[in-house]
Amino acid sequence: MRIDFLTLFPNVIKACFDESIIGRAIDKGLLDFRYYQIRNYSKDKHRKVDDYPYGGGPGLVMSYQPIYDAFMDIKDNSDDRPWCIYMSPQGQVLTQKKAMELSRRSHLVILCGHYEGVDERVLEDIVDEEISVGDYVLTGGEIPAMVLADCIGRLVPGVLSSEEAIMSESHVNGLLEYPQYTRPYEINGKKVPDILLSGHHAEIEKWRREQSLERTKRKRPDLYEAYIKGENMDK
Repeated sequence: MRIDFLTLFPNVIKACFDESIIGRAIDKGLLDFRYYQIRNYSKDKHRKVDDYPYGGGPGLVMSYQPIYDAFMDIKDNSDDRPWCIYMSPQGQVLTQKKAMELSRRSHLVILCGHYEGVDERVLEDIVDEEISVGDYVLTGGEIPAMVLADCIGRLVPGVLSSEEAIMSESHVNGLLEYPQYTRPYEINGKKVPDILLSGHHAEIEKWRREQSLERTKRKRPDLYEAYIKGENMDK
């Protein structure tokens, strides 16, 4: 999978992934991450990439020309048109389901905004969808872009050592993951549940299922209600 980042701070993103599981996957050729400095595409003699908004108001808006030209450079040097995502607090909130959907695409471009956002015509001409990492605002799109790329990248076959583990993680099936334990058996008087030492795999799976349901109901009643509703609709 290839992911290209359109950003004013490419080194910030690159540094994050150089020191991670994703970085090892890049080294192995499982992932192809490329970083494009939007400023390099500006036709302004000072490499300016923003301007004051029409109609007045605080802040600056990222200009159309350098963003559009950067995207077209990627598009013109690709086998097909990549899917372009703009990280925006106005976008659809990222979910595991959305990450799994995007992981099946071969080529993504992630646009990182700044200031008061980007010229609306950028969204109209090159952006396929807007994605948010939550209902809050950050100083720029780089951190959300890294969240999205990490979430997607780890789903690509071979990136994680155990692909089976992905299917039991929180949010994959609508529930939170069951409790996990490791050595030692007892800490501060708290012991590992005996069922996990029983060797009875069917009983262990049953226990884990029950724990996932209980944990989801307690921690995320919204997810639990949606899950139960979905189960009832399937019957």
